[in-house]
Amino acid sequence: MSDLIITSPANPRLKSLVALRRRRAREEAGTTLIEGYDELSLALDAGVVPRTVYFCPELMLHPDVQGDVVTRVRALGSETQQLGRAAFEKVAYREGPDGFLAVVDAVTRTCAGLTVGQAPLVLLCQGVEKPGNLGAMLRTAEATGVDAVIAASPVADWGNPNVVRASKGTVFAVPIAAAAADEVIGWLRSHRLHIVVATPDAAREVPDVDLTGPTAVVVGAEHDGVTAGWFDPGVVGTGVTAARLPMVGRVNSLNVATSAALVLYEITRQRR
Repeated sequence: MSDLIITSPANPRLKSLVALRRRRAREEAGTTLIEGYDELSLALDAGVVPRTVYFCPELMLHPDVQGDVVTRVRALGSETQQLGRAAFEKVAYREGPDGFLAVVDAVTRTCAGLTVGQAPLVLLCQGVEKPGNLGAMLRTAEATGVDAVIAASPVADWGNPNVVRASKGTVFAVPIAAAAADEVIGWLRSHRLHIVVATPDAAREVPDVDLTGPTAVVVGAEHDGVTAGWFDPGVVGTGVTAARLPMVGRVNSLNVATSAALVLYEITRQRR
């Protein structure tokens, strides 16, 4: 805990926080940022121990209640640092900040580090570019009890502050990994998962596919979808099912995060 309140936006310490918006800086430091009371609270519930929590009572929506988070992180042995309003707004990366910004260890896992159950459900996101989509899929994954979310050949990294924000902190609650596509395919095969590739070009519709067993749902990049390799038996092996969502309008596809949500909830429905 520091008794000194940082009030100047030009304080040198704040420059390092602003730098963590860049991927290279995050990777070099091995850290990422959590901004927001709800996001930080969920991360703490998931067992995250922040390195430092910066807070600004002036910006808290309910300081009498939300201030308990400061006490909570101090009890964990984490450093806390109070900022003045101008200083906090300098380091905040979203509009309308609520007075909480934490520096935490980066979330990095390999496929080999993932542990799944007897009938796992895995979401695989191939080449997804937009942090908001990755974060939204994590929220759905947490809500539907997905065992793991894997980014194959990712463009956006899991430590992107906007992934953390869009996920509402569930990036710290759901097991995640990132790897090249061939490594991911090997992992899926070793766990004997039924691979279901979501694509608008499929002949079968998602509700017509049996999704009650060990399943990996594959969704692709925003513009190009999944790559052709997922349909090549020489690359993926046999037993891959292509499936599409029922579409009765003029558009032939949905946002990738929306598509993933609909497929995951169909799996939840079938498994009930």
